[in-house]
Order: sequence, then C-alpha cells, then structure tokens
Amino acid sequence: MNEGKTGTLWIVATPLGNLADVSDRARAVLRGVAVIAAEDTRHSRPLLQHLGIRTSMVALHEHNERAVVAPLLARLRAGEDVAVISDAGTPLVSDPGFRLVRAAREAGIRVSPVPGACAAVAALSVAGLPSDRFVFEGFLPPKAPARQARLRELAGDARTLVLYESSHRIQACCADLRDVFGAAREAALLREITKLHETWLGRTLGDIAERVADDPEQRLGEFVLVIAGAGDEADAKLAEGRRVYALLRAELAPAQAAKLAAAISGAPRKALYEKPETGSRE
Repeated sequence: MNEGKTGTLWIVATPLGNLADVSDRARAVLRGVAVIAAEDTRHSRPLLQHLGIRTSMVALHEHNERAVVAPLLARLRAGEDVAVISDAGTPLVSDPGFRLVRAAREAGIRVSPVPGACAAVAALSVAGLPSDRFVFEGFLPPKAPARQARLRELAGDARTLVLYESSHRIQACCADLRDVFGAAREAALLREITKLHETWLGRTLGDIAERVADDPEQRLGEFVLVIAGAGDEADAKLAEGRRVYALLRAELAPAQAAKLAAAISGAPRKALYEKPETGSRE
C-alpha cells in the first residue's frame, strides 16, 4: 500500500494460448498488486498457478462490472494497486473493464497498461492483407438479420476489417460475409492463434466459407476474421448498392428495391436482388 497516495490500476495483457508469451513485467505486476480483477476467475486461476502467483482475485465481467467498480475504486483510493486481466489477450478489447477504467480516470487514479498479446493485432500481422489502415469491429450481432444488416453497412469501407467470432456461429458468419461482401473478397481466417491447432485459412471469402462448411474441425476453437477493404471502383459500387438496397428493402418489394438501388449506386441489379429465403442462419 502507498500511504497518502492512490494506487495504480494496471491493465495487464495475458497470453492468448501459449503461456510462454507472458512478459516478465506482467508477472511482476500481477505478483505485486493487492488484487486481480479477472473476467473469469476459474479460467484465470490455472494461468496464475502456472506463473506461481498467489494474488487474490475478484470477478469482473459484463454482468457484475457496475457493482464491482465502487469497491475496487475504494481500494485504489486507499493506496492499493489493482490489476485487470481478461480470459486471454489484452483486457477491454471486446472484454469488460471499460467502466472501471473510466471511473478510475475520472477519480484521478493512475491507469497504466502492461502491453502484450492481442488476438486482433496478432491476426492482422499474419493475415497477408493490408494493415496500414484497419477497423476493429469485435463481435458481430448474434442473430442473422442483424448480422447481415451490419455487414451491409461495413461492406463499402476501404479499410481492412477485423472481426471476432465464436465457434457456434463461425459457419453462419462466414456464409454471411461471402454473401454480403462477395465470394471474391480477399480474407483470412485465423483459428486458435498461438495454440497447438493454430490454423490460417485464405484467400477469399468464398474459399473460407467452403472450407468451414466442409470441415467440422475448422469450426472448433476461437476465431479472428481479417477481410480486405472495398478496393476497386466496382467493389465500392457493389458495397454501396447493397447498403442502399438494405435501406429501400424495408419499404419496397425486393425487385423494386434492387432496381432503384442499382440506379442510385451503379451496381449491377442482379447482384443486389434478394431471393426468397429458404431458411434462416443463426
């Protein structure tokens, strides 16, 4: 404890899978804090035991974050240091912790990162796609209609797109990406990064969707999708046409919506037309 001073809130990155990726600084910080706020204490306990760290833990997840902010702030104000870790990688990247960090900043408490692994950046670095400008979207909506609508909004972005997806939705997500962005769009699917069964699948969304559909093994684990941005003029027109079509479809019949969207965007009408659904994907 630091008498007369507030503590520090440490945001500590942990390995994605390979335990050798933990930094010496992360070990030292996790040993030295008064308490570790972990997304899932049951998940993090084996890691801490492997590192020989006996620091006490409290749970900090999406369902209790509002409730635990106040007691953690009280400990920080009393001079104790607190660390935040997620199940894997860098905390707050599609993980809880934002409310605590913001509250600590507003209270004048020091917040400091201990950098390390991040699945989004790791995937981007090996995807073989442009990485100078990218957008991280995290997890898409779980339900098919909302997911497809969000993808139509993203289809025209010129930046490389990075997504997370779960094992029970990866097949539907890949199919939606192929249908909305086009089968020829360049992409890479990274599975189980740094783990024993690490896999890279590419080159196009059509190829990836086919592999994931055909091979059940490619639907197991944790996934990062990296998709090339809308590149040439034709690609951009198609993306804009799909975006306009999605807006018009809410009020008009599919054929009429496609005709107007094609006229507005310059995209081919046939590429926009929505055939009647034979079933829904979730």
